[in-house]
Amino acid sequence: MMKNKPKRKNLTDRELEVLQYVMQGLTNKEIADILMITHHTVKAHVAAIIRKLGVRNRLDASMLAKDKILT
Repeated sequence: MMKNKPKRKNLTDRELEVLQYVMQGLTNKEIADILMITHHTVKAHVAAIIRKLGVRNRLDASMLAKDKILT
């Protein structure tokens, strides 16, 4: 289960959950298996996270979350 929950008002709860797993270095397939959703849905969540945070990729999203979003 998640240890630290990121706080970001413009991300949905599910996007925050997915972001936490992205930060742990999990693949979309691994995240999908944990959350019991399709990897296509995870891909859509990751795309939304990247767009909402204004970053270029999932690594940038992880770094931003680590520096600015996590409490």
